[in-house]
Amino acid sequence: MELTHEQQMLHDTVQAFMEQELYPHEEEVDRLGEVPIDLGRQIEARSKEVGLFAANLPESVGGGGLDYRCMALIEREYGKTSHALHSWIARPTELLLACEGDQIARYLDPCVTGDKRELFALTEPEAGSDIMSMKSNARRDGDDWILNGSKHFISGPVMPDFAIVFAATGEDETPRGPRKRITAFLVDVGLDGFSIQEGNRCVSYRGYQTFQLHFSDVRLGPGQILGEEGRGLELSGKWLGMGRIWVGATCCGKAERLFDLAAEWAANRRQFGKPIGQFQATGFKLADMAVELKAADLMVANAVEKADRGTMTDADAAMVKLYCSEMLNRIADNTVQIYGGMGLMEELPIQRLWRDARLERIWDGTSEIQRHIISRSILRPLGA
Repeated sequence: MELTHEQQMLHDTVQAFMEQELYPHEEEVDRLGEVPIDLGRQIEARSKEVGLFAANLPESVGGGGLDYRCMALIEREYGKTSHALHSWIARPTELLLACEGDQIARYLDPCVTGDKRELFALTEPEAGSDIMSMKSNARRDGDDWILNGSKHFISGPVMPDFAIVFAATGEDETPRGPRKRITAFLVDVGLDGFSIQEGNRCVSYRGYQTFQLHFSDVRLGPGQILGEEGRGLELSGKWLGMGRIWVGATCCGKAERLFDLAAEWAANRRQFGKPIGQFQATGFKLADMAVELKAADLMVANAVEKADRGTMTDADAAMVKLYCSEMLNRIADNTVQIYGGMGLMEELPIQRLWRDARLERIWDGTSEIQRHIISRSILRPLGA
């Protein structure tokens, strides 16, 4: 992609920030399994200094006001390191733009400034990809709502100040049968009946935390609904679609880092008197990796262009997420193979990037869910 002067400056700024503020801490964070809080706050503060913090939100609310193409450039560079580190450069969820009235000062503004952190709480123990099986529910009690249920695999860099929680608030009749009415609520940490603790530890992106949330008769006022009652899934869909594009962009960044490492090793590692890259078994792997990475970058660029025009579909986002995440895993696996035994040694970053790559095919919708979205978009217009 040809970059404008401004886009090139942005790319160079992010690249320099990564080299100075993030790369030096990768091994320590992976070894500790956490980002020391002082390091996290340092990354947060310095990202504000260079204008990267909340760059995804409009200037009208105090954000950086970057368009989708610029955000794709940023996310691609962020993908080259651990999510545990670059997540401290906050990109508050665009769902918060639905805040109204007092919600703006209480939730949106503090997230833009970094005074508060939020969680996006949708997934449940028995309702991962099957959102309509969620058991979290909220019932009316006068003007208030009483929230019950639980969430898990809710990820973030640090203990949050509040969560955007999705719960069933009723049921609607549709041509396809009864359908739960899902509503998004703004739920402050510390409310009576709301408990939150660190969840399972993942081998991918060590140091990036997951949380378990439990709600027992949590009383919420009418001002705690984000958006409209019963329109939670529609609201989340706006975030999930672009979120999948950003996953695709980060996968391209990580794949490029792996590819560069593989190419350098193939050019300098000698066996039988010549560089191993000159053997077809290795050289052809590099060729395939280069082709797949270019195809993935073009898919991201196409989706971003459609998003800027307002024509991107769920299937577009699903295709990007599916192809880019699976492309990354193939490149990661081939890089390990090219390095041989050294690819699995802790002294090199290959094994860490390989582990981190595996999660991309699962979160933000598994590869199977993406294929379901794509096939549905093909068959439904045909009546199937």
